[in-house]
Parts: sequence; C-alpha cells; structure tokens
Amino acid sequence: MRQFKFLTIIILTIFFCACGSSTKSKKSDFSISTNASQNKKSKVFSIAKDQTLELDIKNPKALNVTATSFTIDGSPVNRTVNLKDFKLGNHSIKAIVNHDNETQTVTYDLVILNDVPPKVYTFNIINEYPHDITSYTQGLEFHNGELFESTGQYGESKLRKVNYKTGEVLKNIDLSKNYFGEGLSILNNNVYQLTWKEGVGFIYDANSFEKTGSFKYGKSKEGWGLCNDGSRLFKSDGTEKIWQLNTTTLEEQSHIEVYTNKSRIVGINEMEWVNGKIYANRYQLDGVAIINPENGAIDGVIDFRALKKKVTQHEGLDVLNGIAYNPETKTLFVTGKRWDKLFEVEIVEK
Repeated sequence: MRQFKFLTIIILTIFFCACGSSTKSKKSDFSISTNASQNKKSKVFSIAKDQTLELDIKNPKALNVTATSFTIDGSPVNRTVNLKDFKLGNHSIKAIVNHDNETQTVTYDLVILNDVPPKVYTFNIINEYPHDITSYTQGLEFHNGELFESTGQYGESKLRKVNYKTGEVLKNIDLSKNYFGEGLSILNNNVYQLTWKEGVGFIYDANSFEKTGSFKYGKSKEGWGLCNDGSRLFKSDGTEKIWQLNTTTLEEQSHIEVYTNKSRIVGINEMEWVNGKIYANRYQLDGVAIINPENGAIDGVIDFRALKKKVTQHEGLDVLNGIAYNPETKTLFVTGKRWDKLFEVEIVEK
C-alpha cells in the first residue's frame, strides 16, 4: 500500500511538471520599431525629451495584422508621441497587435533623457559661522529664522535647533543608539526626520521637540534626504529616485528619476527646496545638483569642492553635506560632515 502511494505521488508530480512546462508562452512574432537609439553596451533604448517618439511594429512573417495600439506605462498613445510633458527616466512601452483572430503583446523599456546638459555654477562666500565639528550633518533647514539640524552615526544621531550665527544649541534630543539619523524637513510646524536603514521616520513638534508620531517607508527602502515646497514633501533614498509623500499619511504617492542629458544620477542625498527647484547633495561628491521637481531633469550643478579646504582639516573630516535656504536673507547655507564652519554663499554661473 505504501509503495502504491509512493508511485502515485511520483506519477502526479511528473504530470504537473509536464503541465507546467507546456504553458510557456511562445516568443512574439512581432517587435517594436522606434526612432529611439540603443546603447551598444547596455542595450537600453533612450531618447531626449525634446524629440518626438515614433512607434511602429516589425512584422517579419507578414502576418495579417488587423489592428495595432500602443501604451506607455499603461496609458494609450498614438504612433507619434510628444515627450515634453513626460518625466525623465524609465518607461514601459507596449504594443498590442491583433492578427488572424489572435492578440499578441510586445514590450520594451525606454529611458527619456534631458535635452540639454546642466549649467555649471560656482559660489561666492558671504559669511562664515561656527559649526559643531562633531556633528555628522545629514539634514539642514531654516524655520522661523532658526537652523534645524539632523545628524547621523549610530550612538551619535540627534535632532537639534541652533542659533546659526553663534553655533549655540537652543534645543537638542538624542536618538536611540539603534537609529542612524538622516535628513529632515519642517512643514506645518512638524519636524520630519528620517533614519537610514531602519525603515522609519519620526515626527516632532517644531517648538517643543515632543515626538508626536512616526511613519514607515514603502518602496524606498532607505531614508536619505527630505525637503518640502510648502505643501509637498520630497524624500530621497540614495538612488536616482525622489519620492513625493502624502503629507497626511506620509505614504509614497509618486516619484521622479534624476537624469541629465546622458544618464541617470544616483546617490541623491540631503535636499533643500530653493525657488521652485530641489537642490540636492550627491553622496561622496562635494557638489550640489539643481533638479526640476516635475520631471527629474538636472538643470544645473554647483561646484563646492573648494569649500572643504577652508575648514579645519582633521582625521574625521568628511564630505560636503547640508544645504539650507534662509528665506529671510534669501541666501544659501552649506556645511559638511564634521565641518567646523557653516558657509553663507551666493551662487554664480561659471
């Protein structure tokens, strides 16, 4: 009896495996034809946003096609597509082909690039102020004339409010040793502070620093930078993506992908909203990208490499990180990880 059951199991296993292998979908008889260019190494198709995308199908078997339609990211499009209103980055193109009472679909990935290279900017120093040399700066933002700062490293992370002119700490709380502090932003008198790999952000009252809540991340697995435009919150996660958060639930609603006219830009870190643009540090680089928040295009790059030489050189000195726009002075403030100076600067085009 046991032998019979054993043989039955083997026979059923073979049967189901055979059924599973018979359901493999056949290779499509069609492919998508387009005027987008293909990178020889990566095989990725790309096109600049100022071009018109042209779509067609290749039908090498000369099948009797009765209808063809196209979608981009699930939305129907014509065979010619004006790309100026599309976000930069990755998109999925699908062709639905009807022929001989049969329907086949073909998909391919397309990257939309910016149509112009970023402008290059430098800076002039207006003022220098003291900054805590022990602070591993992660987030920086002005609110009601005072500077809020979030710092990182396990066992050293904190949230603080300081008098930026003197460096005096006006209010401070330390995070638990289990959390690595990251970017912050203040909206509607709430301070939102990210943590790095812990998948959670914290909410505080901007006046009392009382913790009033927390929120979890979604598709963005890590927390890097935060900023806001007065009504929307934006979050970076160390990739090329910047996420827009629902200001009530803090859930990720949508995202942009940061691209130049040549490629994607990763390592988007601390961010600041400045006159309609997102200014963003790139991790391990002493520069700031100026990003269009609607489509992800890098409009400009600020070269801050010379600043690092103007601070006290020591063993723990690290990269530029920390951007804050002061609406009262209409100037930009920047510092770095374990820098002993905070610089007030004006930006000028090279």
